[in-house]
Amino acid sequence: MTRWSKPLVLAAIAVIGLALSVAAYRDSGVWLWPALGIAVTAALLIAFSLSYRETLHAERRAAGRFRAVIDNAHDAIIAIDAEGRIETFNRAAERIFGYRPEEVIGRNVNMLMPQPYHREHDGYLHSYIATGRAKIIGTGREVEARHKDGTVFPIDLSVGEMQGASGRGFIGIIRDITERHAAERRVRELNADLVHISRLSAMGELASALAHELNQPLTAIMNYAEAARQIAEAAGPGLPPKVPDFLAKTVAQAERAGQIIRRLRSFVEKGPVERSPESLNRVVMEASNLATIGAKVDGIRVQFELDETLTPLHLDRIQIQQVVVNLVRNAVEVLRDAERRDLVIRTHGDADGQEVAVSDTGPGIAPEIAEKLFTPFVSGKKNGMGIGLSISRSIVESHGGRLWAEANPGGGTVFRFRLPAGDAA
Repeated sequence: MTRWSKPLVLAAIAVIGLALSVAAYRDSGVWLWPALGIAVTAALLIAFSLSYRETLHAERRAAGRFRAVIDNAHDAIIAIDAEGRIETFNRAAERIFGYRPEEVIGRNVNMLMPQPYHREHDGYLHSYIATGRAKIIGTGREVEARHKDGTVFPIDLSVGEMQGASGRGFIGIIRDITERHAAERRVRELNADLVHISRLSAMGELASALAHELNQPLTAIMNYAEAARQIAEAAGPGLPPKVPDFLAKTVAQAERAGQIIRRLRSFVEKGPVERSPESLNRVVMEASNLATIGAKVDGIRVQFELDETLTPLHLDRIQIQQVVVNLVRNAVEVLRDAERRDLVIRTHGDADGQEVAVSDTGPGIAPEIAEKLFTPFVSGKKNGMGIGLSISRSIVESHGGRLWAEANPGGGTVFRFRLPAGDAA
């Protein structure tokens, strides 16, 4: 029964009682019956009036409580009719959108939407009313809204259908997620900064080996140049045939030194995360050449086994190079004190993805380290920070792949990472 059932029943009884009194008077001619009927009817009408007032007050109290709930809600609540006209606009909606209720009540809700939602909203609403096929009604999704000043911002929107006093309508619950997006952006920026710090840390470890490796081509340049000068002086006016050869070797060694410097600058330089089609073999070779600087001095034999059938992958070259540098530098460090000093870098691909493996013949991973190898600040190196492998795994996983370690059957450790084929990478 509704709140109006009681007053309606009283009114019906009053009318029926009055009708019966009139009928009794006609049959008997006694005035007592209509007088009694009028008295009873009056009493019932008084009761009807009191019940009506009670019901009206109850409705007003309920409406007041409902309005208080709406106005004190943290999320914006907007109700519209079947034509899209705004009927309810709570305080949170005022705060989020910047409008006063009188500025929006009665106007189309698409005024709160940027394009293309502004243009398409009425069509979606009429289509749902006509067909019953919902696109957003009954579900929640992330969309964009427009502030009074024209600013477009992200929101979480949930829409439900209702039946109000004015007929069919819809109610939307809206949450401004600008701060959440800003927080997510800050986390991405912090991760990028951490990745950059890791690259700089790796560069610090490479500094001494880099200086040694650069010294060799530069010394060769000076020797060849000096030899060319002495031969030219001794020859007098004629130019000996060896001079061009020495000069060519000078150019080659200078180019080698330039390549090393360019790779170092590319690796250290901080830039935006940009993915593009890249040859995994080329990425691995460039990073490995940088990471194995000084390996020959320590007696480490480096071998490449690259799958020449690999096709380009969509990846961030600098980030994947960082993973390769971390893995190869770790292998170089453990091999310096090993009896066998073999380092093998392999690539392999199939229909599902492509894989890189870095194998060493070192002492292997200690059991107490193996279970938490990729945990931040856990390191098996004496002076290690314990973030290289953690960051490497994060990079690989952000590309849709995975990174893991396993024992090398010939002794030592194999680190592998696999990247998926196609757009997933």
